[in-house]
Amino acid sequence: MKSKLFNSAAAIGLLFGISAFGATGAQAADLTLCWAAWDPANALVELSKDFEAKSGNKMKFEFVPWPNFADRMLNELNSGGKLCDLLIGDSQWIGGAAENKQYVKLNDFFDKNGISMKDFIPATVTGYAEWPKNTPNYWALPAFGDVVGWTYRKDWFAKPELQAEFKKKYSRDLAVPKSLDELKDIATFFQGRDIDGKKVYGAAIYTERGSEGITMGAMNALYNFGFQYDNPAKPYELQGFVNSEGAVKGLEFYKSLYDCCTPPGASDWYMSQNIDAYKSGQVAMQMNFAFIWPGVNADANVGGDKSGYFPMPAGPGGHFAQLGGQGISVVANSAHQEEALAYIKWFAQKDVQSKWWTLGGYSALSSVVNDPSFATSQPYAQTFLDSMAIVKDFWAEPSYASLMQATQKRFHDYVVAGKGTAKEAMDGLVADWTKVFKDEGKM
Repeated sequence: MKSKLFNSAAAIGLLFGISAFGATGAQAADLTLCWAAWDPANALVELSKDFEAKSGNKMKFEFVPWPNFADRMLNELNSGGKLCDLLIGDSQWIGGAAENKQYVKLNDFFDKNGISMKDFIPATVTGYAEWPKNTPNYWALPAFGDVVGWTYRKDWFAKPELQAEFKKKYSRDLAVPKSLDELKDIATFFQGRDIDGKKVYGAAIYTERGSEGITMGAMNALYNFGFQYDNPAKPYELQGFVNSEGAVKGLEFYKSLYDCCTPPGASDWYMSQNIDAYKSGQVAMQMNFAFIWPGVNADANVGGDKSGYFPMPAGPGGHFAQLGGQGISVVANSAHQEEALAYIKWFAQKDVQSKWWTLGGYSALSSVVNDPSFATSQPYAQTFLDSMAIVKDFWAEPSYASLMQATQKRFHDYVVAGKGTAKEAMDGLVADWTKVFKDEGKM
């Protein structure tokens, strides 16, 4: 979901003062929306038929598989291409896209059209729309809320013989874990066990090396043992925060979970491999982004009452989960900015956001997710709400790709390859990140 570093791009003149969706002088146009190729994109195609009918604009879609999405779209932006009028880009791209003027700044448009960022889940505004972070400068509309959580075999947990054996061993019921230690106990309990004539394993976790996988997994443990990206009182001061005692213990925990409780060969797994392992009945639990839950619920093998969902469990240093998800932006190089902004205005409406949820999209509009009926609307809805309340996110700096590459190497070398110690890995990460920020003149 994240990849190459943004390069400088020619600044494009920003569009101000446009009243979209039915604005005087607006002409019907063919709009291309770019996103990743996954189930939510198919839901968006269906949703967008309403926009076509109401606006007269024709929607085209460029969906790229996740492994190639970042490289393809960032190359498009950096080269000044005109393929995309609208782009649902990763949260980590906001810094580079804003500073390189590759997205249209949306503040004036929001003001003129009564779109308030106060109406969206706060974490999604910070994560998907703002740059600089925690300032009222908006470059996207929150489009798809997402977060790392867990899916588990509810039917296995309910087996009387397993309930009895687990309680005898751990003196508690076999149930959704409340802590990371409990999660590990459950994963250990299922590891190598025979269920319905098949050998199964404890958990599928993120270990992928090439893009962002192991970072998106391990950070959940680090956050919950006390890791911080920098000194809250002094930006970019890393020493003692990135490599704190808690951060080191968090990385050690993640390695212990990998060592004890994952299937054989799970050394380079990310979203799709975890989904496959879970749906094929290999694992009792899987770590994955929330976007997979509708597909799990509908699956012929593990869907319905066979599966349950729970947020990232707490650790001794906190209770957090890694943010996923994306915002939707107007590409500054688009020849159809007015029509693209009309799409943004349409998409922000409550009735559209409500339908987005029913089709399988994850709305970030507070009035949708806070509706009394939302929590029971799907088996995973409450878990989504609970998870979105505890999110943290990776750096969204323009240099995020360099920061990510360093993290991927340090984490994979230690967790999967077994090189060195967790303390050495975190000290090395401080050195790597310090060099990146010094090269940028931020330290």
